[in-house]
Amino acid sequence: MFYQGGIREFVTWLNRNQDVLHEPVIYMSGQKNDAIAEIAMQYNDGYNERILSFANNVHTPEGGMHEDGFKRALTAVLNQYGHRMKLLKDDEKVSGEDCREGLACVISVKLTEAQFEGQTKAKLGNSNIRTLVNNIVTERLGIFLEENPKEARIILDKALTASRAREAAKKARESIRRKTGLESGQMPDKLQDCNERDPSLCEIYIVEGDSAAGSAIQGRDSRFQAILSMWGKMLNVEKARPDKIYGNDKLYPMIVALGAGIGSEFNINKLRYHKIIIMADADVDGAHIRTLLLTFFFRYMRPLIEMGYVYSAVPPLYKLIRGKTTRVAYSDQERDKISAEMRAGNPNAKIEISRFKGLGEMDPHELWETTMDPEKRSLRRITLGDAVLADEVFTILMGEQVEPRKQWIEKNAMYAVNIDI
Repeated sequence: MFYQGGIREFVTWLNRNQDVLHEPVIYMSGQKNDAIAEIAMQYNDGYNERILSFANNVHTPEGGMHEDGFKRALTAVLNQYGHRMKLLKDDEKVSGEDCREGLACVISVKLTEAQFEGQTKAKLGNSNIRTLVNNIVTERLGIFLEENPKEARIILDKALTASRAREAAKKARESIRRKTGLESGQMPDKLQDCNERDPSLCEIYIVEGDSAAGSAIQGRDSRFQAILSMWGKMLNVEKARPDKIYGNDKLYPMIVALGAGIGSEFNINKLRYHKIIIMADADVDGAHIRTLLLTFFFRYMRPLIEMGYVYSAVPPLYKLIRGKTTRVAYSDQERDKISAEMRAGNPNAKIEISRFKGLGEMDPHELWETTMDPEKRSLRRITLGDAVLADEVFTILMGEQVEPRKQWIEKNAMYAVNIDI
């Protein structure tokens, strides 16, 4: 891989679908003995941080000492500058999370004796690199802020806005807990829970619409299957801050039902179900709902996807009836194959073929037999894959920028199937 502009160009590429807050990309580098470190960073107007770190050109997805050194220095420098310029009150501070909102950053270090934790080399353990990166950022970023007061004010204002939003989210969270009695463990009204309490044996179906949820509740195995009903289009979290998420009447019941919190408070050990199954109609609206939910999981509950706990149900598309025989098909190809099988020996046999318009049309026993029975159903496990690519896709599909989304649709329209006319 080769970038004409080095890691600065990499950061520009990361932000290509975003509105950046300053130009150019901030670049810092330094060396001590045999260790070299480079850092490139640029803020955008989004709410998500993207930090990519490398050691000897090996990607370190779990970070390590080089990321720790950067994060500590970034937080300290912004707070020191804010107090010195009277942009922060004496007792006011912005947290590390606030300082990294909307940040795209690439950290690259090179050293002769790299110490990686684990067989996959996912985390760097050299403590001297933390000191080197910390010193570089403390000195060079401090100089940049002093020499570029306009950009410095924009960056600090971004962190301050994030801090206020975080406080608003905290108040919203506490307010909702008081109103709903969640401190006593009360579950949302839309949740029909299962009897099993071992999370590894439990699964929850997230179903859109009361009609489909009603069939799912009647058709499920209540020993281990829980049903959470949702209604209408949920919040697009790609365009919302955490305080809006906690106050959202569709998202918050799901947060409570799963039990693991969100964002920096997320704790996978508190998760109440190890199979989270999105069950939406096999049409454009259903695809939109799945995308909204997956955007939420990716941004605020990413370990769910990383650990393979998120699935998409695969409901049938067609019902085929010949006399007293009824079968279902999950694709056009399967429909044609089953139709031929049902006509075997009698080419003129009349077969009634109907397309399911939605999950709500299915009887409870149909929904169980085709979509919920572990012995017969098909589930698609949602995997993270390339985190950078996933982040880019979510930004394009759900972000503020219209032009990148238009270009993506024009490029991929030829692959679309089953589009409602």
